[in-house]
Amino acid sequence: MSIVAFAVAGGVAAVTVRGGGAAPDALWPYLLAGFLAPGASQIFFFAAVAAAGPSRVSVVVGTAPLFAVAIALIFLDEPLQAGLVAGALLIVGGGLVLVSERVRPQDFRAVGVLFALAATVLFATRDNVVRWLTGESSAAPLAGAAASLLGGVLLIGMYRLVTGGPLTSLRRAFAIFAPAGILAGLSYVCLYEAYDRGRVSVVSPLVATESLWGVALSALVIGRKELVGRHLVLGAVLVVAGGALIGATR
Repeated sequence: MSIVAFAVAGGVAAVTVRGGGAAPDALWPYLLAGFLAPGASQIFFFAAVAAAGPSRVSVVVGTAPLFAVAIALIFLDEPLQAGLVAGALLIVGGGLVLVSERVRPQDFRAVGVLFALAATVLFATRDNVVRWLTGESSAAPLAGAAASLLGGVLLIGMYRLVTGGPLTSLRRAFAIFAPAGILAGLSYVCLYEAYDRGRVSVVSPLVATESLWGVALSALVIGRKELVGRHLVLGAVLVVAGGALIGATR
């Protein structure tokens, strides 16, 4: 419980320090957005990595621009252009290449891909919600990011309680995952600053380049266990190229 309390206190402190006097009614929508991501999305994401491995999950998550831009076209009235169609075809092609790969790690489970898709849809929905909020809210981007992280902590904490997991085990996990958590927190600050300045259809494809980074780092850090082959690399390249094309033509 102390670890959850520490995380919540950290989120509250970040909002207080950088909130710039933002009223609570300007921050609570960001807190609710945090229920989507990093809240629910991280639950699916960690399950996906455990089942399918980080490199393959990174490629699946790289399809987020396809979902994000589709939502933006419908709900945010962003314009449809030929580059979107071509980029979408590249992303779908990358997905097909990934599905067709024959050599996978022995502990690979296909359900991990479904978990990754669920996380991706949640990421994409959060992206559009945040983009909409930046035009409607007076809260500073960093304050919004802190509120979203706080919302994610609350939801994951509630999930932990409902599923019966002992909160005391979080003490050991904290020491292992704290560095990753710091990097994730910094990424949210950068992400919210980006959405304060640009469209979803531009920012989301740039974020999706994480597919290439994920595959490269998996091959470098984990090595042969991930079995990073030609299909996986080609799939990542196609997904990132599709996302880049979507961004370049918007």
